Amino acid sequence: MSEKRLELVRGLGAWASAAIVVGTMIGTGIFLKPAEMAREGKSVSIVFAAWIIGAILSIFGAFSFAELGSMIPEAGGEYAYLRRGFGPVYGFLFGWTHSIVGRPSSLASISAGMMRFLSFIFPVVAAPLFTVHIAIPGLTGWLKPYDFVVTWAQPLAVLWILIMTGVNYLGVRLGGAVQVFLTSIKIMSVVIVIAVAFFSPAPAARPPDPFWPDISSSVGAILTAFLAALAAALWAYDGWEDLNLVGSEVENPQKNFPRALVGGVGFVAVIYLLFSAACLKVLPFSSVASSLHIASDVVARIAGFGAAAWITWAMVISALGSMNSSVLSGARVGYAMARDGIFFKIADGIHPKYRTPARALIFQGILASLMALTGTFEELTNLFIFAGWIFYGFAVVALFRMRKTEPDLPRPYRCWGYPWVPGLFVAGALALTFNIWLQRPGRSSIGLLLILAGLPFYRRWNRSVSVHSDAGRA
Repeated sequence: MSEKRLELVRGLGAWASAAIVVGTMIGTGIFLKPAEMAREGKSVSIVFAAWIIGAILSIFGAFSFAELGSMIPEAGGEYAYLRRGFGPVYGFLFGWTHSIVGRPSSLASISAGMMRFLSFIFPVVAAPLFTVHIAIPGLTGWLKPYDFVVTWAQPLAVLWILIMTGVNYLGVRLGGAVQVFLTSIKIMSVVIVIAVAFFSPAPAARPPDPFWPDISSSVGAILTAFLAALAAALWAYDGWEDLNLVGSEVENPQKNFPRALVGGVGFVAVIYLLFSAACLKVLPFSSVASSLHIASDVVARIAGFGAAAWITWAMVISALGSMNSSVLSGARVGYAMARDGIFFKIADGIHPKYRTPARALIFQGILASLMALTGTFEELTNLFIFAGWIFYGFAVVALFRMRKTEPDLPRPYRCWGYPWVPGLFVAGALALTFNIWLQRPGRSSIGLLLILAGLPFYRRWNRSVSVHSDAGRA
């Protein structure tokens, strides 16, 4: 059997499917983003509103993607949906963005977050090695000068990206089994932090936390603060859509897609709200906003550094679980595109022994490693959210289109609340991405340029595919 004729195997059962959803969502975000949400939101009410609205948006997205995934259970997720709904070029733009920017920046940010956890135990990880001052003459008003600090965290982040790439190179069943194991550990670590906080004695008297926004703030300022906090929350929630990327490897997709997606998001939303409440019970709002290791600081305040070190190790394992599921699902898009002849050939092919998209995994690992060397956690997550949510919203628009253009296509699961639920999701995605562009016009515009940079490649690869097709017919 030639390599071209090999197919991916349906080796992800119900538990592994749910573990991919929950495991990708519960990673670094819940342990790091509450501090950013407090800094951006500036009040308890805005922080909790961001968590709740983020959960609702994610659940609405999960309902929509459950229909897409059960209807088109193919590798590549949005790549397959946009191709079918709007045409090949739209699917390509998603796949290009995902493979060149989205998934590598996501993997790099998870690895950078794991290094921040390790710096709590080993401060030398965050010790500066040297600093590079970056300023582009004539563009400093648009792209602010930046001091890039190189620490041991960057090369260590690369090391772990390569290790997790190797695990998933060896087989999807191994990757799925590792995911179930790591997910159980990460859930346990989050539950421990919540339990320690809620069952600890009441903290000493302290000034009340700012529950409502400052009365002097304008409606526009409050909305901007909320959307900034929401962007941070959505990074913590991100991962619910990853199961769709391995659609051709999910057993019984008609049942497992809606169960894993909707059930997984609902479970994680409850965990996140409890975790945020636990942090604010133990630490003042100002301390939460300034913390670099919020979960470790909560446990350290109650039980001392020793206990905090143990929970930090559990958080490192949590990050590994998120990285594993992200590696497992992400490379399938590049593989699917290369298989169709519209991506770099290096990403094509299934390993004859392990039955994994081995070359796509290596390609993804190299790009993620380069990003891990050149960015920080917050920068990488902002880049990912902006690029990712453009296509999350666009994929759900494809759902509307296919309801019209292909009404007879088998739909084992139909989106609950259609058309309002997917419509609200699209509106939320539009508001989020537009606000990120307003807040960070320089980097967001660079992100848009990277998306559009794929079009010349598409024209070249598409011509090549057309020539080969014509030759075959002749």
